[in-house]
Amino acid sequence: MKKDISNRDDLLKLLTLFYNKLLADNSISYLFTDVAKIDLSHHLDILVNFWDSVLFQNDVYRKNAMQPHLTLHQKSPLQKHHFETWLRYFNESVDELFEGEKAFLAKERALSIATVMQIKIKQLD
Repeated sequence: MKKDISNRDDLLKLLTLFYNKLLADNSISYLFTDVAKIDLSHHLDILVNFWDSVLFQNDVYRKNAMQPHLTLHQKSPLQKHHFETWLRYFNESVDELFEGEKAFLAKERALSIATVMQIKIKQLD
């Protein structure tokens, strides 16, 4: 039986696996490597803070998560298939490593985030 997501180390493990999957997929990896030009080691800290805030209500993420994605969309349009790919890899990563209430909540919140982001992006077009 897998354990549930319970701390920042679990989040780091999850997000590392997730981003390894994303960056291995040419249909989406270019957004991170060529367009956003993320430094994954730095970006992972930000992501852990974000998900720590989302799942555990810890006040460690104080940025606007939406704005960088809206800016990215202006540079290279984010399409429905990007969100579907993102969600698929996120859910796969969660399911591969964890199970339980927080794991379920993470997948639920990821779907909500992707949905809101797509709505906001449509408002730009």
